[in-house]
Amino acid sequence: MNWKNLLSTTRFRVKDGEITPTVTPSSQEGADALRTDFHIDYDRVVFSGAFRRLGRKTQVHPLAEHDLTHNRLTHSVEVASVGRSLGNRVGVMLQAGGFLPQGNTPSDIGAVVQVACLAHDLGNPPFGHTGEDALRDWFRRPEHSRYLQGLSEAERSDVQTYEGNAHSLRILASLEMYRNKGGMRLTAATIGTLLKYPWTTLHPNGRKKFNIYQTELPFIKRVADELGLIESGNAHWSRHPLSYLMEAADDICYALLDLEDAVELDLLSDTEVESILSELTFTESTWHAQSSRQRCAMLRGIAIGRAIEDVAQTFMMHQQDLLNGQFQGKDLLALCSPEVQNTLEKAKELARTRIFRHHTKLITEIATFPCLGMLLDLLVPAAHAMLVDKKTDLRQTLALELLKNDDPIVETDTPYQAYMKILDFVGGMTDNKAAKMAQDLSGLGMLR
Repeated sequence: MNWKNLLSTTRFRVKDGEITPTVTPSSQEGADALRTDFHIDYDRVVFSGAFRRLGRKTQVHPLAEHDLTHNRLTHSVEVASVGRSLGNRVGVMLQAGGFLPQGNTPSDIGAVVQVACLAHDLGNPPFGHTGEDALRDWFRRPEHSRYLQGLSEAERSDVQTYEGNAHSLRILASLEMYRNKGGMRLTAATIGTLLKYPWTTLHPNGRKKFNIYQTELPFIKRVADELGLIESGNAHWSRHPLSYLMEAADDICYALLDLEDAVELDLLSDTEVESILSELTFTESTWHAQSSRQRCAMLRGIAIGRAIEDVAQTFMMHQQDLLNGQFQGKDLLALCSPEVQNTLEKAKELARTRIFRHHTKLITEIATFPCLGMLLDLLVPAAHAMLVDKKTDLRQTLALELLKNDDPIVETDTPYQAYMKILDFVGGMTDNKAAKMAQDLSGLGMLR
């Protein structure tokens, strides 16, 4: 792979199944436009409905009432900030080494990583990773297997494996802005950087993590060809090098910033967090901090800065392996200094033992299964009745009306296409909307 291709600003449109390059808005605005192609990508993500909905989606604590607790929106903004810093630092080093193509600047690297970070969680369903498990569980139950009859192996795997990463790509490439005509039509560089798992569910790891549904596979084949991504197998490519910076930014933020939420919710003490961060911050003075929580926040900022510097250096050390597609199965943080590795691992371990299994979180997570299951209980049989049985009762007809303002199911749809539309509908809900709709559909909402 080479940087000239990897930083491609080509956008693609989809019309009548044909995927073709489209003129970029920046070229229409003139060569001296103040908005680069990557700035346009950023604006398209920020102004999308999918991005706004992240404000009411779970990061760690479902339906949290505390005002300072992170949600998916604040998490994404913070990851994007760290990603931009990482990209800018790497961009400067690429330029200093003569690796940056002519016409590109270090800030282009920062902008591409920033946009990918900003969009990486767009596809997360209500209630976070527990929501993913609930949607998968419904389609994997033996009593629901009849709804999957007639689907190909790849199609069955898709609907049985709701994946936030794949739905993030689906939103960008198909659903938002130009629906089914290329989506947001972001640059190839940004789309490639978003692909943390550039394969489908048929890949050996596809039932755990993947980025590509069958619906977006033709689009990604065209993008991968434009970027020069190395094909590692059928519908499987080596990752874009910048995707490793996006991954590192996400890991840094959820490891360190989730601890602050735990302090705000009194699940952890300030001193416990300070102890975790001490290995990266022991030389820094925080004497001017007015409170222990302010000191904790200052130490967190110092720790993130140290991690950014370390990750950027590690990226440059392994640049050739990244370009050759020989960095598979690794991540940058695993090759960073022992201080960075130890700090992040201790933070994650503390989160696993003291936060993720706290009883206040467990109750809501358990309730996620019947909540989302109730929505699928209603919609999937209705779609199956319409498309396979060719007959719906009144309740099923009314149920399908719920999708009319999003992407209605039509008679020409296959069951696979219909189920993907249902997953778009349910997965796109905020925590609040999913909980309220489940309550209303149960009839309990009528008692208010």
